[in-house]
Amino acid sequence: MTSNSLIPIAAAMIILVDAASPVHAASCEASIGHVQAKLDAAIEKNAGAHGWGPESLSALRSHQPTPRSLAEAEGASGAQLRLALDALDRARAADRSRDIARCRRELSEATLLLQKQSQ
Repeated sequence: MTSNSLIPIAAAMIILVDAASPVHAASCEASIGHVQAKLDAAIEKNAGAHGWGPESLSALRSHQPTPRSLAEAEGASGAQLRLALDALDRARAADRSRDIARCRRELSEATLLLQKQSQ
């Protein structure tokens, strides 16, 4: 084999080794999605538990609500939810930087805050 024919083979091997690396397997992305779904459900439940309130300025301007804006609109009863959203944001940042241990700690924190909210 010539050195020119080895270049594509080496490139293919690097791609295959990179694709199978534990960094990709250790991502928190699936866990983040699971905790986000539980958090969204808790926010929806909390938002409907207190009856109707006055519309916010954002609602009057036709801005679509976000999980964070719904939690903020609940005032004191949404405090745990806002903290859980903050932990989830930190988990996403840790996942992007490949700090899986920190990501898992933040997901645990968000889950613990959700449990406190439901009590």
